[in-house]
Amino acid sequence: MSAPRLAIGLMSGTSMDGVDVALIETDGRRVSAFGPTLLRPYTDPERAALAAALAEGPTLASRADRPTALAAAEVIVTAAHAEAVNDFLEMNGLGPGDVAVIGFHGQTVFHAPARRLTVQIGDGLALARATRIPVVYDFRAADVAAGGQGAPLVPAYHAALVAGSDLPRPVAVVNVGGVANITFVGDDPGALLAFDCGPGNASIDDWCAARTGRPLDVDGRLAAAGRIDEARVAGLLAHPFFAQPAPKSLDRNAFCAGAAEGLATEDGAATLTAFTARAIAHGLLHLPERPKSVVVAGGGAHNPTLLAMLEAACGLPVKTASAVGWSTDFLEAQAFAHLAVRHLEGLPLSWPGTTGVPVPTRGGVLARA
Repeated sequence: MSAPRLAIGLMSGTSMDGVDVALIETDGRRVSAFGPTLLRPYTDPERAALAAALAEGPTLASRADRPTALAAAEVIVTAAHAEAVNDFLEMNGLGPGDVAVIGFHGQTVFHAPARRLTVQIGDGLALARATRIPVVYDFRAADVAAGGQGAPLVPAYHAALVAGSDLPRPVAVVNVGGVANITFVGDDPGALLAFDCGPGNASIDDWCAARTGRPLDVDGRLAAAGRIDEARVAGLLAHPFFAQPAPKSLDRNAFCAGAAEGLATEDGAATLTAFTARAIAHGLLHLPERPKSVVVAGGGAHNPTLLAMLEAACGLPVKTASAVGWSTDFLEAQAFAHLAVRHLEGLPLSWPGTTGVPVPTRGGVLARA
């Protein structure tokens, strides 16, 4: 077993707010230490370029296709990540030689595992050259090519966090990003179960952006002031996705803000927030055992209205990641640092219970400058 190494993880999620940078020390099995973090926000022009790339994503026939908007966005994404890493190193007194590897997720622009297709833009070799640090990227492709869902990949990191905690098991770790996903960690750390359980923040954020011009519902205030359209939530939960067995995954736009069309601004926010909370609670019913607690990470952990709705819907204590000593905002970036070290160690990133891949599967591509 190798000694722990310092690794940087990078995440640009479905919310497209910016580049998350996080440093951890890990041997790919356990996390030895958490390091500093940084958010490098996207500028409005950068965000517009990413939106154009997302719109072009469904037209792709191959992972290698780079039509005009995607080609432009890939250059932008790579440059933003390089700037973020180099600023992070300077701010923390680190040099390229201090960091063993960078885990570079890139920006997902299309995810359709049924078509054996998932596309994350970002040039790993260009990033390695710009930072002078080895880069592991393209994490999802091998899993999808082998018949897996390609998501979620963070469960390997969730398991490492639970292993280093005193949380009573089983634990359900819920990441609420653009999409929400659940990781079930029981007494057997090798028997992971994980799956996308429904929408996360994406539909709520899109609704708020369209109705208020703000990118999110700050502190869940809009939802707290609104009335839930119960019939609409029930109709949304009748979608066939929720009856599918795990593992399963979703594209960011599988459930959109249009589901609340015709409602007042506050009522739409309340309805979409209730939909996210109840979809997560419904997902918990698919677990092999009832968890003793639910730990929420990601942007959704900052939404007290969502957390209260979730606790009411599932009847379990709901804690935020920060309340148990983990990072709420940078957990996914940390996860890709951990996965990059697992790649170097030749360890699997996904399992039958996490993505539906037939056998434990390694992933990622290593680029050296």
